[in-house]
Amino acid sequence: MKLKRFLLRYYPPGIILEYEKGGALKTKSIDLLDLSPETDTEELISAIRKSEPLITASRVDQVKLLIVRLQEKLGQQDNRRFSLFKALQAHILPLTNVAFNKSGSSFITGSYDRTCKIWDTASGEELHTLEGHRNVVYAIAFNNPYGDKIATGSFDKTCRLWSVETGKCFHTFRGHTAEIVCLAFNPQSTLVATGSMDTTAKLWDIQTGEEVSTLTGHSAEIISLSFNTVGDQLVTGSFDHTVSLWDVPSGRRVHTLIGHRGEISSVQFNWDCSLIITGSMDKSCRICFNAQGSRVLTASADKTARLWDVQSGVCLQVLEGHTDEIFSSAFNYEGDTIITGNMYLLSGLGSIPFQFSIKLALRKM
Repeated sequence: MKLKRFLLRYYPPGIILEYEKGGALKTKSIDLLDLSPETDTEELISAIRKSEPLITASRVDQVKLLIVRLQEKLGQQDNRRFSLFKALQAHILPLTNVAFNKSGSSFITGSYDRTCKIWDTASGEELHTLEGHRNVVYAIAFNNPYGDKIATGSFDKTCRLWSVETGKCFHTFRGHTAEIVCLAFNPQSTLVATGSMDTTAKLWDIQTGEEVSTLTGHSAEIISLSFNTVGDQLVTGSFDHTVSLWDVPSGRRVHTLIGHRGEISSVQFNWDCSLIITGSMDKSCRICFNAQGSRVLTASADKTARLWDVQSGVCLQVLEGHTDEIFSSAFNYEGDTIITGNMYLLSGLGSIPFQFSIKLALRKM
């Protein structure tokens, strides 16, 4: 095995090792979930070297620098507020979802116009339009932390894998018998999970384009899914009012979470995977954690997004400005930018065309 490079993962704290074995490029992670600003770096590095043969004496200084950077990030306070930065009109037909890359330098939008668009966050400039689906592009995601690929899921029952740099389509994943409405990459960027109105979730191999497994057990549409940070578990939320936790290697359902009185709209692990947060049509809302796990963002039919403190449950800020239901929202990886999206109608001459409003909010320093 030959170590090629390190990738730093701030949340949850860890170091990704990219290495070559048998001519193939692979990755594995050193998870540092117990790291704090007070952790003794020398003792930690010594423990890492005992368990990880890729960390040789020549790499110790690099690893120490990475650990110090993680400690500095963990020590930062999180008490700033957000303000409106930019509003964009992205598509002529309704948007379906929004997502950031890891750095927040670009974001993507899916739409009823059958396309996915890549945007520059700072300028609002459109970078690429990904075309090829034959129906609504509903589910979208970057393969963070790498950010070089995009997956799109469509009402045409397929999922496509794209190059961020060129806009080229690598694979088209076929196998679902109904609309794909959610998807996610695993942290290693080796698998894509798709959830469908056919009540199943499927796992796909990114390199070969082949189906790996089908997860069956829900009795209604799967509307949301999320990998844990290790990539060995997947959580799915369904219109059957339940949430299921799956073992990825075996495809076995581990737990079924029951408690909501309405359809599940969103599910997500927190940063250390000790919690799962769920949103529902039972007067809950669409939700997402920030990468640090300290804040929850909720998007609602009341035309607002709200920022919540995880520990206290207190609402820290109400983000207003949209004129209709907010159906999609996301943090960037650093947690200092939020994107929200909604549809609204503009009266035209003899018609009422759909427009879509994207709003970007930045943190005040």
